[in-house]
Amino acid sequence: MGTISAYETASGKRYRVRYRKPDRSQTDKRGFRTKLEAERFLASTEVSKSRGEFVDVSTGRIKIGRLGDDWLTHRGHLKASSARPLGIAWRLHVAPRWAAIPVADVRYSDVQTWVTDMHLVREMSPTSVLRAYGVLASILDVAVRDRRVLSNAARGVKLPRKVGKEHIYLSHQQVALLASHCAKNSTMVEFLAYTGLRWGEMAALRVKDLDFARRRANVYQNAVGVGGAFVLGTPKSHQSRSVPFPGFLSTPLKELCVGKAASSLVFGTGIAFVRPPDSRRGWWMAALKKCQIADPNFPSITRHDLRHTAASLAISAGANVKAVQRMLGHSSAAMTLDTYADLFDDDLDRVGNALDEARMRSTAMSSSASV
Repeated sequence: MGTISAYETASGKRYRVRYRKPDRSQTDKRGFRTKLEAERFLASTEVSKSRGEFVDVSTGRIKIGRLGDDWLTHRGHLKASSARPLGIAWRLHVAPRWAAIPVADVRYSDVQTWVTDMHLVREMSPTSVLRAYGVLASILDVAVRDRRVLSNAARGVKLPRKVGKEHIYLSHQQVALLASHCAKNSTMVEFLAYTGLRWGEMAALRVKDLDFARRRANVYQNAVGVGGAFVLGTPKSHQSRSVPFPGFLSTPLKELCVGKAASSLVFGTGIAFVRPPDSRRGWWMAALKKCQIADPNFPSITRHDLRHTAASLAISAGANVKAVQRMLGHSSAAMTLDTYADLFDDDLDRVGNALDEARMRSTAMSSSASV
């Protein structure tokens, strides 16, 4: 147990509590106005030690800036494309507000004010706000685990809701129209629209990864642009997969592979990764404008909508959810259903019709048996 002693100050008598921390080093806390306050503090400290919940008040004075630097340093398990946005969020939004604040001085209301200010005053997108908040909350989670503070003051604040963008699906005819206006990139566009590969997965595809006998593209790598350069890594799910491609793509894909070594890239020159198209100008926007002239109802799509299109075309062709999951490289069938629930509405109609027919057959059989 610790000890309590009185001492005199200009403001009157005060009490000091001396106690040992779990590591057996001695410390004290002073400034208690009454002996009862000191006794309560000592009792709660001993209880927290016995429960393994002791928090060393002195370690809570470390500033978030130092913890943030350490936290970013230990993000090595993340892909470069994931780690870079976190670093930007820390540098632009988290550090300016929180770096100089001791971790023990973070208050729930202050975090809520910061989040609200980012979203409503600075008009940052929900995605940017959630990313910045996530960085701060994760740093404080580490502080809790290190027993610098008892709880994470950032958890539980009200956050802006991220509204998902409506999916756009092209028909077979629209894919063909788009490809016809993409010139040398036509095969690449059709390949994306019928396989659902992510852009980086397509860009990293090598000649040896194409199995023309089985009409499969074996996805092992993903090339992601990070800070103007490409970083080669595993697919988003960290798992390789085999994706089917339709027979009509065999001939144009073989033509792209002519004269290339097995280790060469399928698309582009075979050496440099194909860069994503500019969302404001360039061949992609030029092709869209031509499509919209030919068909005023042609939607304004992004390259990622080709992935959605692949899911739509596969489902309309009769593929089940597990097949679509494997094709897209989703971590689970539940994720596929959550992402593309609207594409399975016809399945629900079929379920209703099947139940209706089953009931009619059952009723008819019962009537026949009674006769």
